[in-house]
Amino acid sequence: MNRLSRHQQFPTDHFINRELSLLQFQRRVLAQAADRNVPLLERLRFLCIVSSNLDEFFEIRVSGIKEQIRLGSRSAGNDGLKPIELLDRVSLEVHTLIAEQYELLNEDILPALEAEGIAFLRRSLWSDAQRAWVRDYFMREVMPVLTPIGLDQAHPFPRVLNKSLNFAVELDGLDAFGRDSGAAIVQAPRALPRVIRLPAEICEREYSFVFLSSILHAHVGELFSGMHVLGCYQFRVTRNSDLFVDEEEVKDLRASLKGELQHRHFGDAVRLEVADNCSEDMANFLLQHFRLSQKDLYRTPGIVNLVRLMQVPDWVVRPDLNYPPFLPGLPKTLEKRVEIFDAIRRQDILLHHPFQSFSPVIDLLRAAADDPQVLAIKMTVYRTGTDSVLMEHLARAAQKGKEVTVVLELMARFDEEANISWANKLEDVGAHVVYGVFGYKTHAKLLMLVRREEGGLRRYVHMGTGNYHPRTTRFYTDFGLLTCDEDVGQDVAEVFKQLTGLGQASTLKHLWQAPFSLQPNVVAAINREAEIARTGGRGQIMAKMNALLEPETIEALYAASQAGVEIELIVRGPCALRPGVPGLSENIRVRSVIGRFLEHHRIFYFRANGEDNVYLSSADWMDRNFFGRIEIAFPVLDQRLKRRVIKEGLRAYLGDNCQAWEMLEDGRYRRKSPRGVHRSAQTILLAELAAGR
Repeated sequence: MNRLSRHQQFPTDHFINRELSLLQFQRRVLAQAADRNVPLLERLRFLCIVSSNLDEFFEIRVSGIKEQIRLGSRSAGNDGLKPIELLDRVSLEVHTLIAEQYELLNEDILPALEAEGIAFLRRSLWSDAQRAWVRDYFMREVMPVLTPIGLDQAHPFPRVLNKSLNFAVELDGLDAFGRDSGAAIVQAPRALPRVIRLPAEICEREYSFVFLSSILHAHVGELFSGMHVLGCYQFRVTRNSDLFVDEEEVKDLRASLKGELQHRHFGDAVRLEVADNCSEDMANFLLQHFRLSQKDLYRTPGIVNLVRLMQVPDWVVRPDLNYPPFLPGLPKTLEKRVEIFDAIRRQDILLHHPFQSFSPVIDLLRAAADDPQVLAIKMTVYRTGTDSVLMEHLARAAQKGKEVTVVLELMARFDEEANISWANKLEDVGAHVVYGVFGYKTHAKLLMLVRREEGGLRRYVHMGTGNYHPRTTRFYTDFGLLTCDEDVGQDVAEVFKQLTGLGQASTLKHLWQAPFSLQPNVVAAINREAEIARTGGRGQIMAKMNALLEPETIEALYAASQAGVEIELIVRGPCALRPGVPGLSENIRVRSVIGRFLEHHRIFYFRANGEDNVYLSSADWMDRNFFGRIEIAFPVLDQRLKRRVIKEGLRAYLGDNCQAWEMLEDGRYRRKSPRGVHRSAQTILLAELAAGR
C-alpha cells in the first residue's frame, strides 16, 4: 500500500488544513505589528512581513489550489476540504486579514510614526514647496521612463509582471489621432523607487516621504495631453510562481531552469489588488482581463504593495524606535583565538545563531582555503545570497588547486537565479558543481573538509539547521555543530557520495536521512516513547520545527499521547495536528513563538528511558521534507552540548510567556499572558549568549 492511500484512511477530523493554518501564522505575525511593546519601526517591519508572506502564499499555495480546480480535482485533502471549498475559505480569511492589516497601518502605525517625526505625506497635505519639488522630480526622474499605453486595437493590454506596480487610467476625450479608447495602462518601471524621501528643508519633520503612486497620481495628466483624466487607480497582479521542470524532458537542468525562470513573471494570475477608490467598471475590466473572479479581488485603503515600506526602518536613523543592537558571541572554546582545527579536535562546538556568531563557519572555510594540508572541500548550498563570503572562499580554494565539490540546489524557490550565477562562477575556477538528485531538493546543510594530519586523513564537518547564508544567520534562530567525530564524518561522506555519484543508499551509523530513514526513524522514536509509557515508564517527547503536517507522524503522536506520553511541540508555522482533544491528544501541547528573530531550528528530543536522545535537523515534519527532499537529522553526542540544546532550544521556549501562542484544538491560537516574571526566550538567550554577557 502506498503512502498516499494510507493517509486517506486517517479520519479527516484529525487534521487542520495547511493553508488555513498558514493564515493563522500570518495573524500571529500581524499581532507583533499591533504590539505596543515592540519598537515602532519594528512594528512597521512586521506589518510588511505579513504582506511579503501573503505574496508567497498566493504565488505558491493559492496557485496550487487554483491549479487543482482547473484540472477538475474534487479530491479532498487530509482535512476533508475540497479545493473549491478551501479557496472560498482562504479568500474569506485573507480579505479579513488584509482589512485588519490596513486598519492597523492607517489608524495606528502611521499616526504613531508621524508623532515621532516620520511622515508619509498625502497629496492633499503637500505644501507649495513640496508640490513644486514633486513636480520637478516627476518631470526629471519619472516621466522620461514611463510608457503610457492607450488600450485599442493597435495597443492591446500590456504584459503585466508579477507583483509589479501599475496604474489603470480612465480617460475622456479624443487624442491627436481622434481615438477615444477611454482607458490606458501605465506601468511603473522596476528601476523607480516606490518610496521617496523629501528634502528636509521643505519639510516640517525630520523624515518625510511620498509614495511613487502619489507622485504619478498628481501628474498623470501630463502623460495624456489634452485629455481629461477621470480616474487613476493603482493595481497589482500576483501570479503563479511555482516552477515546473519535466524530469522526462530535461537534458540540462540549469538550461531548462533558466528558460522556466523567464515565465515566472508571467504565470497565471491568482490575485488582483486595486486601490479602494478603483471604480467598479475598471475593477471588473481588470478582473475579466486577468481571468479572475470577485473573490480574487482585494481592495486596499492605501498603497497596494506594503512590502515596499520594508526599507523605511533602514533609512530612518532612530535607534530608540528599533530593537537594540547586539554583538553575537562566541563559544568559550573559540574566545581564546585558538586555531579553528585545533579547537574542533579538542571538542565538538555548538553554535546557536543569531545569539552566537556564524563567523566560526566562515573562519573554517577561510582556513581550509589557505591551509595546504586541506585536500578537499565538499558543501551543500541551498540558499546563500547573491553576495556570499562562503562562496568566495570556495572559489579561492578551487583556484588553489583543492578538490572543491558543491552540491548546489538550483530549485531553491526564489533563489534560483542567484544559485545559477554561483554555479557559473564556481565552475569557471575549476570547482565541481553538481545539482544533487533530480526530483529531490537537496535541503541538507553539510560542509566537509578532508585534511592531511599526523596519522592520516581527518574529516572536519559542519552540520546545521539553517542555510549557509551569512545575512540570515543574523535574523534566524539556528544551531550549527562543528565536529571531527570519525563516525559522523563517515556518514557525511556517504551522503555526499550519494549526491555526486550513483549507487544504493548506505546504512548510516548516526545520521537519519530523507528520503530513506528520517521519517521511519522519527516514527519509530515516537512509538518507542509510547511503548515505554504503556509499560509504566515515563514517555516524553519535545520537538521544535517550522511546520508539522505529515499525517503518519501526526497519527503516531496521537497514539503516543493516548499511551500517556508527555508531548510538547513548538511549531512556528502551520500545524495540522489538533492538540488537547479528549481521547485523542490530551497529552499534546502545541505552541508557536513569534519574536524579534525568525524561529528556524528543528530539534527532536526523545527521553528514551533517560538516555535523552537529541537530534538537530534541516527538516520539518512534512511530506516534502520526509519524502521529496534530501535532508538529514544529526545527533548531539556530546553530553554537555546535549544539555545546552535542551536548555536553550527547548526549555527556554517552553517557558516563554511573552511571545508564545498556545494552539487550540480548532486551529486558532491564544497568546500566553505573563503571570509574575516575564520570560522571553529570545531575550534570555541574547542575555546569556551574546557578546558582553
